[in-house]
Amino acid sequence: MKRIEEKIRSCWQLYVLVLPAVLYIIFFAYKPMYGVLMAFQKYKIRDGILGSPWVGLENFQRLFHSYWFPILLKNTLTLSLLSLMVGFPAPIILALMINEMADGKVKSVTQTIFYAPHFISTVVVCGMIRLFLSPSAGIVNLAIVALGRTAIPFLQKPHMFKWIYVISGLWQELGWGTIIYTAALSSVDKALLEAAQIDGANRLQRIVHVNIPVLLPTAVILFVLQCGSLLSVGYEKVYLLQTGPNLVGSEVISTYVYKVGLEDSDFSFSTAVGLFNSMVNCVMLCVVNFVAKMLTKTSLW
Repeated sequence: MKRIEEKIRSCWQLYVLVLPAVLYIIFFAYKPMYGVLMAFQKYKIRDGILGSPWVGLENFQRLFHSYWFPILLKNTLTLSLLSLMVGFPAPIILALMINEMADGKVKSVTQTIFYAPHFISTVVVCGMIRLFLSPSAGIVNLAIVALGRTAIPFLQKPHMFKWIYVISGLWQELGWGTIIYTAALSSVDKALLEAAQIDGANRLQRIVHVNIPVLLPTAVILFVLQCGSLLSVGYEKVYLLQTGPNLVGSEVISTYVYKVGLEDSDFSFSTAVGLFNSMVNCVMLCVVNFVAKMLTKTSLW
């Protein structure tokens, strides 16, 4: 105990610096977990969590027998998997391309062009999408009409919503995702690249056999983290792009929780849906982490 006290006193400044982060996690991550109890209750605001009647797994049974459950699951998984398949390799490819640029100015301008969309708010991005894809005045449909075709109501078609979501998300986050991979590439031993070049390796061979192995541990960790949030499709962008006709193809778990919980004030049911979502994500994280550890010897734990 004395040794612990001595360690704390010797570097108390570091503990003071980390204190705000610890308090943030306690109050905004762990304390709200108390509200998970509502998933097993018929929650009433006037009675509070401790006074509301317990209903066991009734809210979960209601979810699994709901008309919307298979639709929510299908849409959420489709959006997540498409985003993963399209959005995961793209930053790696872009980072490798930027790393091969010899001109420093061109490299900086390219990085800035790709990074900039990340700083545009989701509301503004959704407004831009609606303007560009408008059937009457959108630039995309104006080009289609100019080519002699009929205007397409993109946001009214459920099957098109997923690609609009994924492609716009790729445009917005592609540059930001390359930052981590670019930083990882900066640790590549230049002597190793020079030795490979002397041995006759061309640029593609140096990328495949030198650069990519350096990126692999970082890529595996990010892949595990993304798989751990497979069902956590952010509701803001989906909600802002939803229309009545595309609802069958755009309603996901997070938007359903928002509508049921806040618009319909059914807090117990929305908590049950959110808890189910978190449990699936937790299982996915553990499974993918276990597989990654077996195959690549790289994992979160």
